[in-house]
Amino acid sequence: MSITDILSPSDIAAALRDCQAPDSFSPKKFFQISGMSKKSSSQLKEIFRILDNDQSGFIEEDELKYFLQRFECGARVLTSSETKTLLAAADHDGDGKIGAE
Repeated sequence: MSITDILSPSDIAAALRDCQAPDSFSPKKFFQISGMSKKSSSQLKEIFRILDNDQSGFIEEDELKYFLQRFECGARVLTSSETKTLLAAADHDGDGKIGAE
């Protein structure tokens, strides 16, 4: 399954355009523009599986910097501060990684 089976390619493109400049990525805004914020729990788990590059069941900080590239190959890499912001927003137990839940 591809991420475009779940999210609209035009919504993904709009979300990526919105954060082209370094340090302009906002997780909340990206999720809204891409349509992720409107998806069901099962759809979000499938998106998580696609984003979990090593299929460990977690998305770690080193995977997060390539977050945008999982949506489009040519997308930029997140900056260190953007990666840390995204991790902090989703790492609810403070273990340094994001679980599917």
